[in-house]
Amino acid sequence: MTAAYPNLKTRLMVGMEIHVELSTRTKMFTSAPNVAHPDYHDASPNTLLNPVVIGMPGTLPVINEEAVRMSIQIGLALGCKIASFTKWDRKSYYYPDLPKNYQISQYDLPLCGPGEIEIPVSDEPDAPMKKIRILRAHLEEDAGKLMHEAPGGGKIDHSIVDLNRAGTPLLEIVTEPDFDTPQQAVMFGQVLRDICRHVGVSEGIMQKGHIRFEPNINVIIEKEGVEYRTPIAEIKNLNSFRAVHGSIAYEYERQIEAWLKTGQVMDARTKSTRGWDDNKNVTTLQRVKEDEDEYRYFPDPDLVPLNVDPALVEALRHQQPELPLARRVRYRDELGLNTRQIDALIAEPGITQMFEAVLAEGTAPQRAVSILLNYGSKRANETGCPLQQLGITAKHIHEIAALSDADKIGSSAAADLFNLCCDHPDQTAADLANKHKLLQVSDDGALEGFVDQVLANPKSAKAIEDIRNGKDKAIGALMGQIMQLSKGQANPKRVTELIKQKLQN
Repeated sequence: MTAAYPNLKTRLMVGMEIHVELSTRTKMFTSAPNVAHPDYHDASPNTLLNPVVIGMPGTLPVINEEAVRMSIQIGLALGCKIASFTKWDRKSYYYPDLPKNYQISQYDLPLCGPGEIEIPVSDEPDAPMKKIRILRAHLEEDAGKLMHEAPGGGKIDHSIVDLNRAGTPLLEIVTEPDFDTPQQAVMFGQVLRDICRHVGVSEGIMQKGHIRFEPNINVIIEKEGVEYRTPIAEIKNLNSFRAVHGSIAYEYERQIEAWLKTGQVMDARTKSTRGWDDNKNVTTLQRVKEDEDEYRYFPDPDLVPLNVDPALVEALRHQQPELPLARRVRYRDELGLNTRQIDALIAEPGITQMFEAVLAEGTAPQRAVSILLNYGSKRANETGCPLQQLGITAKHIHEIAALSDADKIGSSAAADLFNLCCDHPDQTAADLANKHKLLQVSDDGALEGFVDQVLANPKSAKAIEDIRNGKDKAIGALMGQIMQLSKGQANPKRVTELIKQKLQN
């Protein structure tokens, strides 16, 4: 990435810190309910607490085993080396949403060590891949949340705190500064969110803070053969890809302008944290950031170190599902799906699983996609229920596809049958089609009777003349009458053939 500055060569450098809230049922070091779990998303403020969460004297933390497992799953997906020995450290700082005045984190021995993953550099179908190095992924507890508006949206002249989020298992993933465009950072964020959701460790709802991005940005400036590096700015708590892209693009220009004015370069105590203003599309200074020594890290005396069983790591590796990027390639190259179809299938892990189950029944990929994305999406929108929870099964969808392929039901009947299968999951699609008279009449004897009756109707004379003159669209006028006589069960394809045969004689 370059900017239009005479006599300067500039290069953007971005490393990412991504905080993933794990959707365990309980918090990281206590049995209090976890707000990142679907059952507790809508809990009232300050209700998911206990003495450990609020830092009462004498309370002791206990490690959440499921959070460790989930973290290893993400580490494996990112190609990380999983530690056989890890420990917990106290990171000391005072903030109103951190009741203990320290955070239990991991400093020098993280659970997940170095790794790497390849991402596409843009969302173009044939975009080249870029290797992103993962420095570490360490497991810690989240802090609470400060709010500057009343719960109903009203204005207040002070801040209020909700500690429901305090203690939530949080995996912090740190990359090397391998991004040189805002789009690359966005693509990495999207890939990581997809991984977390498909592996099943987080719902990944960014508006709820399940995944938060913090780009660390600086610029390498070369002038007259001398290289300068601007101070790093860390943009805090971004929860949209638009904010990630906008903040990096803005910081690139801002840091060059600041260097031109002050000449300040990266040094000790020069790193800053900044916030992102979504309305003004600018970053704003929050504070000059502490260096590591100011956090006074030391091993937590209340928690024993953790020895990770290699057999557990291998078991989790074996359980890993196909990752979204690999699945995208397979859907494109092996199944022949287009980008729009792939995006829709990958968007929700439940839809992906349903699609795979339908394929396993023997349904052709294009037919499976058509039924899921047309009838399924319509039903989901109408009911407000996720597609994978509509009640219909993969076997139902296979049966609907088979009936359609055999020309036993038309597209309208297929849509009706999909809805009936959702409402009656204990019945087969064939039984429901027969019970509700959705099966098409393809018997030539019956169809010829309908066709002859309509052709003999004086009101059909104009359409008959148009058809004989090569205007096949006029068949539609006759089809409507035939469908009315057959109560919608006539096979349109066979009816069309019969009309043409009779009018050619």
